[in-house]
Parts: sequence; C-alpha cells; structure tokens
Amino acid sequence: MAGKTLEFKSFDYRDFFITQKSKKITAKGLGEKTASLNAFFLDYLKGYNIPSAYQKRNDKNQLHFINFTEIPFRVKILNNADARTSKIFSIKNLSQLELPIMEFHYGDSKDTFVSESHLISFNLSTYDDIKFISRLCSKINAIVKSFFERRNVTLVELTCTFGKFKGKIFLVGDFSPMSIKIFDSMKKENTLDPYKIETVAQMRKYTDTLIKFTSGE
Repeated sequence: MAGKTLEFKSFDYRDFFITQKSKKITAKGLGEKTASLNAFFLDYLKGYNIPSAYQKRNDKNQLHFINFTEIPFRVKILNNADARTSKIFSIKNLSQLELPIMEFHYGDSKDTFVSESHLISFNLSTYDDIKFISRLCSKINAIVKSFFERRNVTLVELTCTFGKFKGKIFLVGDFSPMSIKIFDSMKKENTLDPYKIETVAQMRKYTDTLIKFTSGE
C-alpha cells in the first residue's frame, strides 16, 4: 500500500574473525556460514515472538533487515562462569551459574564492560529500554539454551545486539561463532574450547559444528 513501505538495510558478513588475542584471521567461507547462523536463529526466535529486524537472506553473505538504528552496546549473557567472573568470585572456570549473568559491553577495546548507569549517564540508552532489553535477553537465552540442550550441548555464553526502528526495539544479532559459545554436554575429549579458537582450522571445525545443529543433521 502507498505510504506503508518499510525502509530496509543490508548487512554483509565478512570472511574473518578476531581471536582472544585480538588478532585478525582471514577464514574463507566464514561470512557465508555466519550469515546462515544469524538467519537461522533470528527466524527461529521470531517463532517465539522475539521482535527481530531480520527480513530475508539476499545473498550467501548478506542479510536484509528493517532499517534500524543500532543500539550502541551489546549484552553478553553468561550461563557459566567465564575467566573474569571465575577470578573475581573465586569459583572454577566454566562453573554453571544458578542464574544467568547479563553484562553490558560498549566499544571495541578489550575492557568494554559498563554498568546501566554508564549507559544512562552518557545517553546511550534509557532506563526503560535497558529493562526491556534485559527481559528480551532473558527470554532469548532460555530459548537458545533449550535449543542446544535438546541436542546434548551446553550454551555457555551468548551475546545479543539490538536496534531501534520507529521507537521499537528489535533483535539484530549476533549469532556468530564468536558469540555463541557451546560445549558438548557429554564432555568428549575432543571438544573444541570456543574461548581458545586461534586458527582457521579451529574456527572452521567449530563453525561447522554450529551449522550442523541448525541444519538438523
């Protein structure tokens, strides 16, 4: 209908990743697989009434979104203690947490953790938006965690990013191999540690594992 057309934007997923040591590694085909993972989970979560800006897949490496404005922080959800949390609270690394921890991260440096007060004080968000995003993250985590549990896999960590369009908040990512951190619940000896991916071969193996789960193989 005239006057009802939505504006759209496209996002290209590139063939590289950044290691824990902040090294940029080129990995052929990674962009296509990352686009596939994002398309799957963004569509999957729509089925659970999670507002998603994702519309369709344009090309192998490209997804089509509502023309959102990026919310300039991401939310890291921890179901198990990471190295920093383990050190602060003197618990074993990767210990299962009684309740998920949500961390807000801003910027691209190594130390990006910020509080709700930082986000509000620097006009990066409002209190109401933060609360809404936190509720969304809680639901998203429960859905994705359950998805992997049914496949005998533990979701250790997930990072979510959001955008705004016409005053409404939408999920926009980030379901990449660097965001989704899983461990085999059967504790097989050859389980790849997602926190220690430093080579193309390791990234390819881990990414293919995620793709296998989402393709139903």
